[in-house]
Amino acid sequence: MTTDAGQGPPRPTSMRERIVRTASEMIRTKGVSGTSLREVVTAAGAPRGSLQHYFPDGKEQLVTEALLWAAAYASGRVVRAVDRLDPPTPGGLFTAMVDQWRGQFRSAGYAAGCPLVAATADTVAINENLRAAVSRAFDGWHSSVASALIELGVPAARSDSLALLMLSTLEGAIVLARARRDLGPLDAAAAELAPLLDAAARPRRRRNRTDHQAGNTIGPEEGEGH
Repeated sequence: MTTDAGQGPPRPTSMRERIVRTASEMIRTKGVSGTSLREVVTAAGAPRGSLQHYFPDGKEQLVTEALLWAAAYASGRVVRAVDRLDPPTPGGLFTAMVDQWRGQFRSAGYAAGCPLVAATADTVAINENLRAAVSRAFDGWHSSVASALIELGVPAARSDSLALLMLSTLEGAIVLARARRDLGPLDAAAAELAPLLDAAARPRRRRNRTDHQAGNTIGPEEGEGH
């Protein structure tokens, strides 16, 4: 995940939240194994002893909360992207998600990626609790995208699979863009997937004034095809 164009996440409202957010940002660049608790405390400006106070179960608890925070933030960003779409289309949503990463890489370089991908690479084979946490974080993000697709006209029966395709494509493009230090993978992902997503959406019904007053929809030859 990254920040919205022109603005970052909301300012943390507590020291605990600041520590969680700082850990999430560090995981983006250093992974789980490279993120030390001491560095998190220093970067967050937290007092000594705060980790033990807020996270008595140690690094695993902090990393879990950092990953879930990142997923919740990404889910909220999906909602905000839908609200700004004009016209509101599934392809437009995916392009907006890609644009957030284009903006991130242009402004800050390629050092930071998605914390969920970083955590997956670090933990899936060695820590079942963190693997489960990453999976839960992805599930939350996936659910928000699927709900947005339904709102944008995609049949519910296809929303889960297409949301999964969107996240898989986006994450793969992010990894390739970072490895190549090149926006080309993101550009290709948006160009190729957006039309496919738009084709999956039901055409919006159109009504003329008489039909609207009568409460009847117009026929397929003028509106929605089947």
